[in-house]
Amino acid sequence: MASNVSLLGKVADEYSKIWELRDPRVEGWMFMSSPLPTFLICITYVFLVKFVGPKFMENRKPYEFRNLLIIYNFIQVLFSTWLFYELGMSGWFVGYSFRCQPVDYSDSPLSISMTYACWWYYFSKFTEFFDTFFFVLRKKYQHVSVLHVIHHGIMPMSVWFGVRF
Repeated sequence: MASNVSLLGKVADEYSKIWELRDPRVEGWMFMSSPLPTFLICITYVFLVKFVGPKFMENRKPYEFRNLLIIYNFIQVLFSTWLFYELGMSGWFVGYSFRCQPVDYSDSPLSISMTYACWWYYFSKFTEFFDTFFFVLRKKYQHVSVLHVIHHGIMPMSVWFGVRF
């Protein structure tokens, strides 16, 4: 039992060391205080699209969302275009190297702007969940492949680490 306690202590110590490396500028931003909310949202997404949604739709006709899908896709295109612009104007078009470079943790306007743009990219991963929700509600299960669900299910979590650290 003593080895379990020391193992847990070592894990806690390593976690604390890693947590000290976090970017303090995003402290207090939505979902940035811990990876747990993002993880729980991702698990809920998988549960909804693989179990709850198909069970809910089992004895129902597919929903028709033509106008809603047009609006949703138009908003996603606008959001992605704005995000591309923000990321470009926050660094990639105005001085960032296209090779590896250190993260700028300063409070310069350009650095803060890039940090916000990265958070919005993170947020966009949640808006993309709706693609799968619409597939399920339209009974387009062939589009809800394991790869699709894994990809959308892990993207917010992987981007969380990029924004937080």
